[in-house]
Amino acid sequence: MSDVNRELLYAGKAKDIYKSENENEVIIKFRDDITAGDGEKKDTLSKKGFCNVLISAKLFKVLEENGIATQYIELLSSDEMRTKSLEMIPLEVICRNIATGSLLRKYPFEDKQKLEPPVLQFDYKNDEYHDPMLNDSIIKALGIATQEELDEIREITLKINKILSDYLIERGIILVDFKLEFGKDSEGNIILGDEISPDTTRLWDSETYENFDKDIYRKGEEGVVDAYLKVVNLVLSDDEKEKWNVEQI
Repeated sequence: MSDVNRELLYAGKAKDIYKSENENEVIIKFRDDITAGDGEKKDTLSKKGFCNVLISAKLFKVLEENGIATQYIELLSSDEMRTKSLEMIPLEVICRNIATGSLLRKYPFEDKQKLEPPVLQFDYKNDEYHDPMLNDSIIKALGIATQEELDEIREITLKINKILSDYLIERGIILVDFKLEFGKDSEGNIILGDEISPDTTRLWDSETYENFDKDIYRKGEEGVVDAYLKVVNLVLSDDEKEKWNVEQI
């Protein structure tokens, strides 16, 4: 079905969410748009959506196989996935394993310092307020989540960190840090949603520390999609790459 025949529920910076024939499901389209600096820097990069949908689908499946509930159902095409419909919680949950990026600008960490235990951070997902960092008291005062829900989100995030760190390092990738978003399903269960891709993670080559993520774009460097394709080739099986014609890109 073409986009013009579907009801658009939400248009984000890099993804569109469409109504599905099933009221408890939605279709997420990964566009080729890329942004940085709170949306001030924008471009369109061919095949970027293709890379992100494949990586997200694969990592969601890995998490499901390890007991983490996600909204993912199936890949529909080279830029779309079918997912469960969630009422999203307006939090960005950030997990940091290595000190880099904004952490170095704001706090006296050493560059590439290993963080033990991992640092967890909650940001308010709100463009108007520029996604400020939150603590538990502010989250509860705003009515975003209860203490019990925050504790559950923290527990799930740390489990995800362990699962993905182990999975990726076996494929030569260090999971430096990542951002997650959660929502509630029709029964009120907290479920992992959104995406897990080079747009929402920092990924480094385990030997060279080469970037495989959106930091390349943030720095104004070339080769963003080439880096994303490296991740696709490292995380997907040969059968999966053949199914989605990865070698033809």
